[in-house]
Amino acid sequence: MKHRALMLILDGVGDRPLSEFGGLTPLEAAYKPNLDRLATEGITGLMDPISAGIRVGTDVGHLALFGFNPLRVYWGRGPIEAEGVYFSLKEGDVSFRANFATVDSEGVIVSRRAGRIREGTAELAAALDGMRLSDGTLAFFKPATEHRAVLVLRGSRLSPLVTDSDPGPGGEGMKPLPIKSRITGAPAAERTAALASEFVKRAHEILVSHPVNIARKKNSLLPANYVLLRSAGVRKYVKPLTERFKIRGACVVAESTIIGIARMAGFDIMTSPRFTANLDTDVEGKMEMALAALKEYDLVVVHYKGTDIASHDGKSEEKKRFIEQVDKALGWLLNQTRNLKLYIAVTSDHSTPCGLREHSADPVPVILWGQDVLKDDVLTYGERSCAKGGLRRISANGFLLTLLDYLNVTHRFGS
Repeated sequence: MKHRALMLILDGVGDRPLSEFGGLTPLEAAYKPNLDRLATEGITGLMDPISAGIRVGTDVGHLALFGFNPLRVYWGRGPIEAEGVYFSLKEGDVSFRANFATVDSEGVIVSRRAGRIREGTAELAAALDGMRLSDGTLAFFKPATEHRAVLVLRGSRLSPLVTDSDPGPGGEGMKPLPIKSRITGAPAAERTAALASEFVKRAHEILVSHPVNIARKKNSLLPANYVLLRSAGVRKYVKPLTERFKIRGACVVAESTIIGIARMAGFDIMTSPRFTANLDTDVEGKMEMALAALKEYDLVVVHYKGTDIASHDGKSEEKKRFIEQVDKALGWLLNQTRNLKLYIAVTSDHSTPCGLREHSADPVPVILWGQDVLKDDVLTYGERSCAKGGLRRISANGFLLTLLDYLNVTHRFGS
C-alpha cells in the first residue's frame, strides 16, 4: 500500500505568552501528549504563511497551505466565499465577502457579526437573494458559515476595484465605510460601488423588519439588520494542486472559506451537520471521517476552526481546552492507523494571539511526522520549542511541498 498523508490545520493556533498561563501560550499550557509525541518522533519548525512579518487573512493563509502563491494569484475573498457556497460564477461576476451585522438607529455598528448569529441566516439571505438593482444588475446573496455570507453582482461593466464598507476589527462604534472606486476616473468601478451601495441600503430596509430579526430582538439577541461588504474580486482559473501533482485530495471541513479554497485546489469536500466551524464542533467525528478518507485519498486535510474562534474572543482557556480536545481525537486516529503508511503534517494558517484578538505575523509551529522522516531533538509541540526544530523557518508553500515530496509526487527541477 502506498503512503498517505494527513494535514491537520489548527486555525489560528499560534499565540503569545499569557500571564494566566504563567507566561506560557495556550498551546504550551495545553495537555497534548499526542501532538507532543508527533513532535518528538518527527521534525518541527516555524512556518510563515507567506514570509516573515506578513500578517495574513484566513483566505491568504489557506491559499498558501493548499499550494497557491497568494503573492501572484489572489482573487479577493469574494470569489473564494462564492466557491465555498457552491455558487456558479460567470465571467464578469463581481463577488463580495459579506457579514450579517448589527447597527443601531443612528447607523453605528454595534456588532460586525450580529452577535455571531448562527440561526436564521438562510431565511435572511433568501429575503435579499435575487434583488434587481436600479440598472437591471442582479444581486445574488447566499448564506455561508454563521454570520458570513456572499454577495454576487451580475451585470455589464462591473469591476472589483471598489473599497470595503466593513471597517474591520475594532469597527464597533463606527459607521460603515462608504463604498468607493479604488481608482479615480474608472467608470466601471464607480458604477459597481454605486450598485453595491444600493444593495446595502435596500438590504438594511428589508432586514430591519424581517421576522427573524423581530424574533431575535424579542429574545434579547442582536438583530442581523445590516450587511457589511469587503474584499470584492473576480474568479480566475489556476491549475488545481491535485492536477499539478496527480493526487487525490479530500478536505474534512465546515467553514465556507476553507471549502472554497479546497474546491479551487481540486479537493473533494467531506462535511457533516455536526461540524460547526466553532468550539462546539464534532471534534472526534472529523477524525473519524478523515480516517475513512485515508483509505481512498492520497492527501486528507482536516480543518479545525475552534482555536481561532476562541482567540478572536480573547478566551485563552477555551483555546487551550479545544487544543486538548483535538489532541485526544488525534490519539484515537494514531491508534487506528498503526498499520497504515502515513505522514502527518500539523500546521495552521496564521497566529491569532488571544491578547490581540486578531491575526498577527507571528510564525506558527509545525510538525512533519512519518516513519522515514529525519527527526530532530524537539520534544514538545509549541511556539518556542518548534523554533529549535530541524525545519527551521519555512513558508507555507515550502511546508506543503516538503510533505508532497515525502509522498514522492513532486517534480524534479532541472535535467
